[in-house]
Amino acid sequence: MLSQMQHVYHYLVSNRSMSILFSSFLMIAVTLFYIPDFNPHSSVIIALCFVASLVNYLIMRKPNKVYLIDFACYKPNLSCLCTKEMLIDRAKLVGFLSEENLKLVSKIVDRSGLGPLTYVPEALLEIPPNLALEAARNETDTVLFGAVDELLEKTGVQAKDIGILIVNCCLFNPTPSLSDSIVNHYKLRGNILIYNLSGMGCSAGVLAVDTAKHLLQAHPNSYALVLSTENEISSMYWGNNPSMLLVNCLFRMGGSAALLSSHASDRYRSKYELVHTLRTHVGADDNSYKCVFQQEDDDNQVGVSLSKDLMNVARDALKVHITSLGPLVLPLSEKLKFLINLVKRKLFKMKIETYMPNFKLAFKHFCIHTGGRAVLDRMQKSLELEDWYMEPSRMTLYRFGNTSSSSVWYELAYCEAKGRIKKGDKVWQMAFGSGFKCNSAVWHALKTIEPASKKSPWRDEIHNFPVNAAPLVQINK
Repeated sequence: MLSQMQHVYHYLVSNRSMSILFSSFLMIAVTLFYIPDFNPHSSVIIALCFVASLVNYLIMRKPNKVYLIDFACYKPNLSCLCTKEMLIDRAKLVGFLSEENLKLVSKIVDRSGLGPLTYVPEALLEIPPNLALEAARNETDTVLFGAVDELLEKTGVQAKDIGILIVNCCLFNPTPSLSDSIVNHYKLRGNILIYNLSGMGCSAGVLAVDTAKHLLQAHPNSYALVLSTENEISSMYWGNNPSMLLVNCLFRMGGSAALLSSHASDRYRSKYELVHTLRTHVGADDNSYKCVFQQEDDDNQVGVSLSKDLMNVARDALKVHITSLGPLVLPLSEKLKFLINLVKRKLFKMKIETYMPNFKLAFKHFCIHTGGRAVLDRMQKSLELEDWYMEPSRMTLYRFGNTSSSSVWYELAYCEAKGRIKKGDKVWQMAFGSGFKCNSAVWHALKTIEPASKKSPWRDEIHNFPVNAAPLVQINK
């Protein structure tokens, strides 16, 4: 009997809604206990008590709203600037590439969508490159500390007030962890909830936001610090397998920090409210699981292999993803068109193409992960977007390269720097990653964002964009 009562107690405590309902009925029982005699006045008190309990239950069972107070993207020093010519020259001097692969790398770099100036760690520009663990740690510490310092300055929040910390870095996972490094550097409080996400690929930045959302809803009146980066030194491939060389050509130094809050009072100073998050995983299929795969080549050099099926896997993952996202964000007219198309294909077995909803009716701004020029071309064609909507992604790829999980934040910063974010706008952040995953975050702008910010990765140069970085394929209008 005692064990059964303990089981009920733990269930009530762990289930928030049931806990609220239980406390409401407990309040009614206590009220009845203290009423000596039942009379008309007693019935009024009981009725008011019941109504109050019901209102309390209906209000409290709603999940807490999550706000994005602000975010920051790290902009490396001038000493980290790397031109395309420098990249090829360093590859020649190091001498690990065959003549054939050197030509291949030159071709990939020219067609990658990256501009003439991007950033790499100083240690990789040394001859020979400094690949020590200390250099890799220094790279990540420089990026993350720089982003967090800027974020704390922008928000005015004290480090000791942060209750949740989430750090994601796919390939670099030292001991102590990167999240431990943040706790130590900023002397965060002892009861902070920390999460260190690894091996989650380029989509982990959005995935981390989803994780933060659930934690903030479970812990009201809290702050969550979400950090996203990738370590270039530890992810470089020093072999001659062509399928593994693309990572060296596309990935660059960068990182982001975002401060989320479940304090209701923070709505008035926050930039955005988090409306939806959605995660899709198609890793049950072997081709999807293996299309981005870390492994050793024939010479025992570790690298990330990209399958030729990657574009098709991304396309199919997007179809599955928008099937779930569409009903959440699209207007009724688009939902009906999609439903009719689905009925024709599935019920009546009609051989017609899947209807692609017009997501421009749901979103004003699109921040699609800068996986590469070919990825952006495929997404633009699949979603039927004009160049203006793809501009943040293409310009981020051009200026900063593929910064992995932090890329969607550089894109949002581009929209802000251009003065495009107006109060009431909806923003769609979408990223793909190994596994294979497709993740989304939908934001609602709570204010018009003024572009004149000195704390932006686009500071002092936003007037130079957009540049001519046309897609490889044109959209049929």
